[in-house]
Amino acid sequence: MRVAFRADASVQIGTGHVMRCLTLADELTRQGHECRFVCREHEGHLGELITSKGYGLTLLPSCSDNELDTKDSRSDNYARWLGVPWQEDARQTLDALTPWHPDWLVVDHYALDAEWERALANAVGSIMVIDDLANRCHECALLLDQNLGRVESDYDGLLPEDCQRLTGPGYALLRPEFANLREQSLNRRQQPELKRILISLGGVDRTNVTGQVLDALSESALPVTTELDIIMGAAAPYLDEVRQQVARMPFKATVSVGVTDMAERMCLADLSIGAVGSTSWERCCLGLPAILMVLAENQKSAAEALKRSGAVIIINSGVGVRAELERLMNSDNTENRLTRMIQLGSDLVQGDGCTRVVNELTARSHEL
Repeated sequence: MRVAFRADASVQIGTGHVMRCLTLADELTRQGHECRFVCREHEGHLGELITSKGYGLTLLPSCSDNELDTKDSRSDNYARWLGVPWQEDARQTLDALTPWHPDWLVVDHYALDAEWERALANAVGSIMVIDDLANRCHECALLLDQNLGRVESDYDGLLPEDCQRLTGPGYALLRPEFANLREQSLNRRQQPELKRILISLGGVDRTNVTGQVLDALSESALPVTTELDIIMGAAAPYLDEVRQQVARMPFKATVSVGVTDMAERMCLADLSIGAVGSTSWERCCLGLPAILMVLAENQKSAAEALKRSGAVIIINSGVGVRAELERLMNSDNTENRLTRMIQLGSDLVQGDGCTRVVNELTARSHEL
């Protein structure tokens, strides 16, 4: 099959949409299919990463915010993520894909809906949508929403009757190394402790929540022997400030950029401090206890579901890390609480979601 992807990354959007599409593309490629991407050249786009992995890429020209027609009824915050009116984006994507004749077009973009998808329908075999919001109509044959608490009925009235729905973290798009390291990671957590903390607030962190977290940790009662593993993206606007902050901290701390071994780092960590998002399912797969923050409106429902599950601790901001961490450390049953988070998280995600999605994609293709 030929599979095209329409997704964007930017300082405003973050990197999650493109990264999970890359994970799906990697599995498709492993199974012998051909993939290419269409992305807009926003500041912080991941075009270089996409091409470094060998995928064809069409970069659509970037536009300033004032070029978007604000009178368009669709021009909410997510519509602005597109950078141009949806009609123009559809025309440009159509021009990019028509010569290639993809069997599937995978759309992962909060600014796109059924109108855009209908404009592309005749140029592609079928359309798959990756969504987290369940807030708009789609014209697609397959829909994936990998969030905890999501059920098929949430999309009633938003999809064609014959659209196949894949919902829940059992379909989470994780790279194969997470499943490969799952047993090792769970085995080393038989007697959990707090010696190494992984800090990762997404590929951009445009409001420097990482800095807030580091301030909170510096003021906490953590032993000076604690190790901090801080992960940031190359496009993070506060990268230099965080590096300077780390140099003044009382702990052994390192800042790494653009890492390719996140699964190994999660396996070695005893606790993660991060954002609710796609990495939540990576942490769960490896049984990594986490203190998480909601950094975007679209993360709220997943945060509530994760909190109800007992697999993570949810806080409102980086400032709250200190209180929750000290509450965890000073508890009489710290080990029991960590063990419970490990068990509850690892029960949610097995790590085979990407393979399951590709199997459904190929099976649906044969049906159609």
